[in-house]
Amino acid sequence: MKIKAINGFKDILPEEVPLWQHIEGVARDIFQRFGCHEIRLPILEKTELFARSIGEATDIVEKEMYTFVEMGITMRPEATASLLRAFIEHGLHVRQPVQRLYTIGPMFRHERPQKGRLRQFHQVDAEVIGAVEPEIDAELMAMGQMLLTELGLSASLEVNSLGCPGCRPEFRRRLVAYLQDRQAGLCEDCRRRSETNPLRVLDCKKAGCREVVEEAPSILDALCPECRSHFDQVQSRLDLLGVSYSLNRFMVRGLDYYTRTTFEFVTGDLGAQAAIGAGGRYDGLIEQLGGPKLPGIGFAMGMERLVLLLQAADNRAERPGPSLDLFVA
Repeated sequence: MKIKAINGFKDILPEEVPLWQHIEGVARDIFQRFGCHEIRLPILEKTELFARSIGEATDIVEKEMYTFVEMGITMRPEATASLLRAFIEHGLHVRQPVQRLYTIGPMFRHERPQKGRLRQFHQVDAEVIGAVEPEIDAELMAMGQMLLTELGLSASLEVNSLGCPGCRPEFRRRLVAYLQDRQAGLCEDCRRRSETNPLRVLDCKKAGCREVVEEAPSILDALCPECRSHFDQVQSRLDLLGVSYSLNRFMVRGLDYYTRTTFEFVTGDLGAQAAIGAGGRYDGLIEQLGGPKLPGIGFAMGMERLVLLLQAADNRAERPGPSLDLFVA
């Protein structure tokens, strides 16, 4: 009997490799134009790193990580936590107060495999550490938009603000009160989330939950003056850069470390997997992981989804496969 690849893990065959190399090349070129330097990170990390950063009550930590329990190590489900661990461990902030870094590689999550969602998937990821200015938020979004444009793709940019530890608790209180009276309309997961991680209910894609949250309180109405000013400046900068966007007050992302600005690049061409890239600000995370008190922001794009979009658009002109040199003796 033939041994086949594990479900959710995919071989990239020789005829497919040039397209992957093209995406990697465009990403590297753009990241470097924006002053980012490449960092290469291990696939395995201590499980505690992801529990402390992503959040113990998130779906990723609760049921999607590949973990060697006895050894306390996990195959990385995302890149930001690993990158920040390396940033702290090697004291990169001492070399330069603002660090611009990028990384490219595989991530692992135990999810149900489907189009555009595999258990081993690849991301291009860019991070800016040490800069709190709203202009940096807009710059990262412009970088992502440029990456898509130079690949010949288009997507809609959606933005939101999740506030800060000062203003988010009040919104959480309002949301919990709202959801308590509407438990019957929520799916089983969201009934649990409404107690453990209520903001995640806003991100549920199930029809019943979407109906419930349609009239839910908006986090944008609960922002403190500082967060409101920051978000207004982000939008003004996007306007100045000519980057089109729309507000999505339901966007919370699946990682607990986000603060203030969050954003997604979405498309209708991949069915249920609408997001092809996403990111946000994580101003308290570095200190939470034992590092200095520094702000940060980053984003990642899924390479499998970019490949699917490029294949669907048949946008392969001027990307030839490897040439064959023939020698006759």
